[in-house]
Amino acid sequence: MRIVLLGAPGSGKGTQTDAIIQRYGVVTVATGDLLRAEVAADTALGQRAKPFMEAGELVPFDIVLGMIENGLQALARTHPKGFMMDGFPRDLAQAEALDKLLAKINQPLDVVLFFEVRYEEIVKRLLGRGRADDNEETIHNRLRVYEEKTAPLIDYYTRKGLLRTIKGTGSIEEIGERIRAVLDEIA
Repeated sequence: MRIVLLGAPGSGKGTQTDAIIQRYGVVTVATGDLLRAEVAADTALGQRAKPFMEAGELVPFDIVLGMIENGLQALARTHPKGFMMDGFPRDLAQAEALDKLLAKINQPLDVVLFFEVRYEEIVKRLLGRGRADDNEETIHNRLRVYEEKTAPLIDYYTRKGLLRTIKGTGSIEEIGERIRAVLDEIA
């Protein structure tokens, strides 16, 4: 099973990740982990990424995509039950590149779970976490960036027939039941 989690910051994706992993045996693909692993292994991609990471800059997309390809090919061998991506893709260009990459390695997506939560609820949740970077100004900025860059993926994946909307409010258990209802159909 190959899954992308989609939703605004604070929509509850991270909260549900462990339950999805435990129930379906998928592994999370975290781009940050892939980057750090390539740098630690001193691969060609890691050597290209290292100066950007050391300078605190964004690693260029072609390097990130190469690392994702390497990571997904390795996962296809070691984790046959599939993968789950959270935090990638973040925009249409990344989604299109991911689709091409997944077609190339014969690992197309099965489903995109969109966590639908009203922004007022998200702001309340994020302010309640008590993190230093979770103040109203930064939260509204992150939501604005999400709206500009990531929200168009909802239409993109709907047109592809992959999007399934999960109502992201209620108890953790209720949201988990909604996710299981979707994923059990696919599993």
